[in-house]
Amino acid sequence: MPFVTTNGIQLSYQRAGSGDPVLLIMGSGAAGHVWTMHQTPALHAAGYETIVFDNRGIAPSSAPPGDYTLADLVADTQGLIKALGIGPCRVVGTSMGAMIAQELALESPELVRSAVLIATRSRSDAARRALSRADRELRESGVELPAKYEAMRTVLEMLSPSTLNDDETASSWLEVFELTGAVGRGSKGQLGVDTIGDRRAALRRVAVPCRAIAFADDLVCPPHLVAEVADAIPDCDLVEIPGCGHLGNLERPDAVNSAIIEFLDKN
Repeated sequence: MPFVTTNGIQLSYQRAGSGDPVLLIMGSGAAGHVWTMHQTPALHAAGYETIVFDNRGIAPSSAPPGDYTLADLVADTQGLIKALGIGPCRVVGTSMGAMIAQELALESPELVRSAVLIATRSRSDAARRALSRADRELRESGVELPAKYEAMRTVLEMLSPSTLNDDETASSWLEVFELTGAVGRGSKGQLGVDTIGDRRAALRRVAVPCRAIAFADDLVCPPHLVAEVADAIPDCDLVEIPGCGHLGNLERPDAVNSAIIEFLDKN
């Protein structure tokens, strides 16, 4: 994969397809190529070029020591767009990537044509703050959980009951997570990224077209927190997709792809 040097680090990226560019920003702990399982093929078929990349902390991009902030990741993404000369471009982000995208739309509207914010939030409520603190304390303790336990916890946290209650499908997910490591835990440096306070007032200044996508069974960014983002951003519409959890782009890719492309085609 090629690299761009920006904001004092190197970011690995991949371009594919042809047409207007769409930059896809991945969430915590996951590589950019996760988008290529379902989203980039659909975008290519719809006539778009896609750019996926690995956020700082995810190999082969740089992983500088210390905690990262949301501002670090926003600056990284700004630099990537400028280095590739693709702005203003359409942006799609999920989870932490959606938080990056909404801050990017706020700070640099000249770089963002429109934004799709998947499984996002503008603040952490009590339950989500407790989860973040627990994850941080676990990592800082140095305790290594058995792979089978970590896989099971991830499946319970990230997927929907409809997936968990299907024996064959649940078994497949458990096998994947056990073999590849849990999704969504983030690199050590990314642990503090989503502690951004309450951004609802700031998001009222976003001036580019946005769509927020919520997943009905999401425990990490539940629909009521996604709805707060849609309410804060002027003229941001909200789509809620049933039967999926935080990894809805992998659980129900066809529905997610349709919601992305329908919006991008209009914006």
